[in-house]
Amino acid sequence: MAQGTGSINSDYKDWEWSDDAGERARLLQSPSVETVPKSAESQGNSVGATSALGAVFIVVNAALGAGLLNFPAAFSMAGGVAAGIALQMCMLIFIIGGLVILAYCSQASNERTYQEVVWAVCGKVPGVLCEVAIAVYTFGTCIAFLIIIGDQEDKIIAALVKEPEEAGSSCWYTDRKFTISITAFLLILPLSIPKEIGFQKYASSLSVIGTWYVTAVIIIKYIWPDKELVPVEIPTSPSTWTAVFNAMPTICFGFQCHVSSVPVFNSMKQPEVKTWGAVVTAAMVIALFVYTGTGVCGFLTFGAGVEQDVLMSYPSNDIPVALARAFIILCVLTSYPILHFCGRAVLEGLWLRYTGVTVEEDVVRERRRRLLQTISWFLLTLLLALFIPDIGKVISVIGGLAACFIFVFPGLCLIQAKLSEIQETRAISWWAQVSYGVFMVTLGAFIFGQTTANAIFLDLTA
Repeated sequence: MAQGTGSINSDYKDWEWSDDAGERARLLQSPSVETVPKSAESQGNSVGATSALGAVFIVVNAALGAGLLNFPAAFSMAGGVAAGIALQMCMLIFIIGGLVILAYCSQASNERTYQEVVWAVCGKVPGVLCEVAIAVYTFGTCIAFLIIIGDQEDKIIAALVKEPEEAGSSCWYTDRKFTISITAFLLILPLSIPKEIGFQKYASSLSVIGTWYVTAVIIIKYIWPDKELVPVEIPTSPSTWTAVFNAMPTICFGFQCHVSSVPVFNSMKQPEVKTWGAVVTAAMVIALFVYTGTGVCGFLTFGAGVEQDVLMSYPSNDIPVALARAFIILCVLTSYPILHFCGRAVLEGLWLRYTGVTVEEDVVRERRRRLLQTISWFLLTLLLALFIPDIGKVISVIGGLAACFIFVFPGLCLIQAKLSEIQETRAISWWAQVSYGVFMVTLGAFIFGQTTANAIFLDLTA
């Protein structure tokens, strides 16, 4: 994409955005990313520390996560292996395209985080909508994490107390609501309160190890299935044509690394769009193999009867699977505070922008507000997780929001960036890029609207 001569920073400063506005959404960077402050960059000292290979690892790290558990169910909804793989491949074109667009717009606008790029390129209204979407997305993901903890703990406890699979918890201390609550209060809440989170790098490494191990277990269990496993029905076509679209939120949720991609791009030693295109292509291909391996093998093992969380389909007393559950719990325990940290940063930035108060003027109130925000966030996510046991319902909602980060906002940025270019004549490539942006926005809006409407309809008819 050729950069034009027009400015795309026209109304970004309308609200007098402060460079030190609280924790800000600058903190919304992928763990292990070291960025250079804007002040240093403006003096010509911007030298990133991340190599292209390191950037590939970080992007893969950002993409892989707990969404891995839902891919077998997504393949089932899509109508089988062929449909699931075809859907992933089609969406991957736009996923990679969105990542490249964000890098292009970051370079053009000289902004270093996702929401700052949207603010600079698209203006106030899309910028605020983007920040609100990030806050809601991180909130919903925290709910999903707590549900995952409950799912895995149910199976582990069932194995330890040797309860039958069909039997309910007979003791209060094995009740799902109690185990989720005690885990959340003892482990998650203390990690969520601090203003800074220093263990991001370790949490990231743990997440990568956990997801790879889960994938390996699911593949091995398919190749060498348990003798007790009975033959299952393997769908080869979707039940309805709309069922294919219901698989999209899971794919969007799994591949969504766009919010953290802009800081990764700016942390590179050579932050060039062409190099970045190769980086994200390699990263998404790696993620594709992991998700496809998990989705195909998990789906073929359990067929139409696969659970939304594939690990729930395995027996409680399976030791390798129990270790996978422990990995997932540890991964989620360390990921929840990071997601909450990101959401809190956006809320803090919005609050300080509206009030016009700087950090120096509001140190004491910031501590009180942070404590109130953290406790309110934690209690609301915990309460919703206790009464929404089906993770599929949460994924359908936050997966729709992920489609906005993958399609809608990058598409809007591309359209606005091209429209801001001062050109005497519009070349065919210009029209092609604007059309591509319009298609991305349309597709993202369709996925978001369809999945959200479907989730609401299922809740009303349940």
